[in-house]
Amino acid sequence: MESKAKEAKEKAEKPPKRRRFWRFVGKTLLYMFVSSFLYVLAGKWIMPPITLTQLSNGISYGLKRNYMPAHLISTNARLAAIASEDQRFPDHNGFDLIAIEKSFKPRKKKKNKLPRGAGTSTISQQTAKNVFLWQGGGIWKYVRKVPEAYFTLLIEQLWGKQRILEVYLNVIEMGPGIFGIEAASQAYFNKSSKELTRQEAAMIIACLPNPKKFSVKPPSVRVAWRYPQILREMHNIEDDEDVQTVITPIP
Repeated sequence: MESKAKEAKEKAEKPPKRRRFWRFVGKTLLYMFVSSFLYVLAGKWIMPPITLTQLSNGISYGLKRNYMPAHLISTNARLAAIASEDQRFPDHNGFDLIAIEKSFKPRKKKKNKLPRGAGTSTISQQTAKNVFLWQGGGIWKYVRKVPEAYFTLLIEQLWGKQRILEVYLNVIEMGPGIFGIEAASQAYFNKSSKELTRQEAAMIIACLPNPKKFSVKPPSVRVAWRYPQILREMHNIEDDEDVQTVITPIP
């Protein structure tokens, strides 16, 4: 009798399976939030040791990278990235709502017209994807959307625009196995990224978003067509005060 009473008491005290499951989920989510928050916070000062994209590409192409602080990266490179990829970068909170709204409207074909940025994916979103998540399309593209938004908001709040642009230019793929503006500058022009001319910077950025397909040197048809447009856009936006604030690094 005592044994049965003890079992009944333990059973009554033991929480239902559903409650235990949700406790486990809650603890897991809390752990993921705290660990991701600390990792993003560390990223304010420390470059990521490795990314999933670098890891996967390194197996096939090798890994060429050389992280450089912002003040050792040419202003031309920073300006080219904003001119080509995200001209509203200094002003938005990580998401270009204007571009997103326009993406739902029918497009009118205009010759020789460069849109304001590469699309709805901002430099902040691309940085979040490249540093913390994975590449690829299909179903994984949609699975990635929620964590991408989460990390985008975090880096916008914790890093600031200058740091986001610095990390972006250091981790983005700019050729098969070539990551970051310094490695690209050395590979294509045999010089430091600090010495890049406007044309050279525009040519490197013109290989995005498919650096494996669009060759910088010798320039593919797409790069040869794209980089003069980027140069024009660089000229158009370089006097903007907000752009100047972002592309002028603090030593």
